[in-house]
This record gives sequence, structure tokens and C-alpha cells, in this order.
Amino acid sequence: MVAAKHLSRRAALALIGAGFVVPSVAATPLVDLALVLAIDSSYSIDPEEYLQQMRGTGQAFLDSKIMEAIARGPNKQIAVAAFLWSDAGHENLIVPWRIIAKPADAISVADVFLSIPREDYKGSTGTGAALLFAQKLLHEAPPSLRRVVDLSTDGTRNTGPEVEPVRDRLVRDGITINGLAIANEVPDLQTYITKSVIGGDGHFVIVARDYNAYTEAIKTKLLREVSNFDII
Repeated sequence: MVAAKHLSRRAALALIGAGFVVPSVAATPLVDLALVLAIDSSYSIDPEEYLQQMRGTGQAFLDSKIMEAIARGPNKQIAVAAFLWSDAGHENLIVPWRIIAKPADAISVADVFLSIPREDYKGSTGTGAALLFAQKLLHEAPPSLRRVVDLSTDGTRNTGPEVEPVRDRLVRDGITINGLAIANEVPDLQTYITKSVIGGDGHFVIVARDYNAYTEAIKTKLLREVSNFDII
């Protein structure tokens, strides 16, 4: 028997194929993906933009293609957590770890995004601190074949720890960081995110030219992250 909370995709699938059982921690079932959604809610996000992010993310989880992708995974379930972030120390966990294995689970997660109000506090853009918070969450996640941070932002870091050393720390920890660049205020944001934020196995960035394009961008991004076993 092999006791490991986090295995590489190749190693885990080899063990499963060879007839080994990968035991869970505290009887938690193995999931194909532990995904943290890190959603920018700093000063640059106005109330309407905040609502567009929340609605877009909620609608993405209601898309039947997401459940179809989950059902194609080896374990047919993923785990999701989500938080809002601005500057260091202002990370608001809005979805504690939840396992999505059936449509009702996805609807429950979507309902959070579609109904949660914005808190009064808005801070600067602490991208490095947000990644550290995401890493901490992933250390508390259900046992998984993959661990991914999905970070969306419309700006560059202007407070807190430098991003690149933090990015490298997460990559060494076996975590993949993907980015969603909302390029309404920083047209070349994709270049910054590619250079300084994303990393790890199969990392990528999706660009939304403005908040009106956010829904399709996050839907595309989630589908690509969940469908990893189909596309690599």
C-alpha cells in the first residue's frame, strides 16, 4: 500500500493501473484535481466588475461541460476552494474545500458565487500574498492527483511579497499556477502574468479583454483545468 497525499499524475495512474490502492487521508476520497480559485477583489475592481466576476464564475460551474469533464477523470470528482484577495492579510475564503462529484455539488458551489455580497474592505494588489494563501489552502486539500491555483487579476502586484520567488516556491511544491488576465486596464497584462505569476506542469494564461469577456474566459479556463487528463 502506498501512503501519499499528493502524487504526480503519472505515478498515481501507474499505481492505480498496477492494482495498488492509494489511501486517502482521514478517509477522504482521492480527487483528480484540487483547484483553488484566487479572485482579485482589490481597489481596481469596481462593484460592477466584482459582480461580473462572481456571476461569470458561478455560471461557469453551471455549464454541463464542466461536469462532463469531471466525469471523464479517473476518480470522477474534483475538489474546489475559492477566496477573494487584495493586499497581504486580506484574503477572504468564500468556498472552503468542497468535492464536486455530481451536478448538485456544482450547483451548490455556483450558488455561492451568484449570491455572495462584496465586503466593504478593498486593498491593493498583493499577488504574492495571494499565492501564499493558495498554497496554504492546498496543503489542507483532499488528497489529489493534481494541485492547481487559478488566479484571476486585472493588475500587477503593488504590495506584499515579490511574486516570482513565491511562484517558484509553489512550483517546487508541485503546484501548477494558471492565470486569467483581465486586460481592461493593463493591455500587456498577459506578458506580466506569463513572466512573473504562472508556472508548474502545463501552466497557461487565458486573456479576457474586459469584464464583459470574463464569463467565457473563466469557463474556458475551468474546462481546460478540469480536462487535464484529456488534453495532455
